[in-house]
Amino acid sequence: MSQVRITGGEWRSRRIQVMDAPGLRPTPDRVRETLFSWLGQDLTGLSCLDMFAGSGILGLEAASRGADYVASVEQSRKVFEQLQKNVAIFDCDRIELFLRDALKFAPPSVGGREKLRQFDVIFLDPPYGKGWLARMAPRLDELAAPAARLYVEAEAPLETLGRWSVARAGQAGQVYFHLLEAL
Repeated sequence: MSQVRITGGEWRSRRIQVMDAPGLRPTPDRVRETLFSWLGQDLTGLSCLDMFAGSGILGLEAASRGADYVASVEQSRKVFEQLQKNVAIFDCDRIELFLRDALKFAPPSVGGREKLRQFDVIFLDPPYGKGWLARMAPRLDELAAPAARLYVEAEAPLETLGRWSVARAGQAGQVYFHLLEAL
């Protein structure tokens, strides 16, 4: 097992465990620092969806920076069990974990009402080479709040994803990372 550290906010410098699992690649520190300089260091008032959560580092970074609600979705039971352990360390009731296939995830309703929660920030860091981004694109409209921003990691540069276009982009090694905004 390896470790990654939270780069900012309330839990800055705290570390979490990352299990060795095929396709699991936590977002590097430098990339997360760039991402949160793009999003802003204070996410108070925002709800975030960490789809393909893996280690949970993106959701934990968001919660550490004050996000009101973070939903973390992971499909692999083994990876999910480590995710549960990582989140338990912080005893944070603003993070909710879901053991689900990303395509079948339905967000919880807001305050017991019929309206399903929509997210202000959606993190998409799926396993490479499996076509997840193309399959997720049709779902984004129901998951995203009207002014939502998407953070996407991919094996190749993107220009658009559904109705979102790239506002900022970078590359770290073989990882292309993007911040997308609605067209």
